[in-house]
Amino acid sequence: MVLLYVLAAATAVADPAPIERCGYRIVQGYPHDATSFTQGLFWDEEHLYEATGQYGQSRVARLDLKTGRALIQTKLPSDQFGEGITRWGDQIVGVTWQNGVGHRWAIKDLKPLGTFKYDGEGWGVTMVGDSLVLSDGSSQLKFFDPATMTEQKRVTVRFGGRPLAMLNELETIDGQVWANVWMTDLIVRIDPASGDIKSYIDLTGLRQDAGATGGDSVLNGIAWDAKKKRLFVTGKYWPKLYEIALADCG
Repeated sequence: MVLLYVLAAATAVADPAPIERCGYRIVQGYPHDATSFTQGLFWDEEHLYEATGQYGQSRVARLDLKTGRALIQTKLPSDQFGEGITRWGDQIVGVTWQNGVGHRWAIKDLKPLGTFKYDGEGWGVTMVGDSLVLSDGSSQLKFFDPATMTEQKRVTVRFGGRPLAMLNELETIDGQVWANVWMTDLIVRIDPASGDIKSYIDLTGLRQDAGATGGDSVLNGIAWDAKKKRLFVTGKYWPKLYEIALADCG
């Protein structure tokens, strides 16, 4: 049933009119740990930060871009399934899938700073202004005060007026929320005020280029280097991470 819904959502997004579609070109490829079930990704101060999932294997790590290796990492409890992460001030804030538990780590050394609770599932997180934005697999984005995790509002994401669910990993780029659509090769770019999808990126073929196989090895992970204007993407269990540029928009 879930798969049928995802396919229906992907079909809806593939309708080109009137929403802009972009392709991509590969700028450069980098090694990526093929054992990493990538759930969250962001760039900060010359390093990638990655959160991974699966019970007993979930971690948050600072990665070396050139080698893909973890320079420092902190594991989650074995009964928690890690999901998205984002930077807030001097902290990394992360969520878990169905545990209803979030974590805070010091960005300088990834040491735990505490936990918090929230209702429902956690998928992706990002910062939009002063709000932490959470996806939970539905068509809604939830906005929270990152200090107290008090919910502020919800916005329904729509493609051409139709709600689009299965929003996964999130990244904020130039005021828009970029979201992986789970089980597809698509990234959608969302107006966080209205929830309207302004454009989407079709990354068909990138998974094959990475040599990723298996049903779980889907596109997931978006990181933006704001200083150098570099866009990075990867996927679950992918042996490669890519810097890409948008192409053929229109």
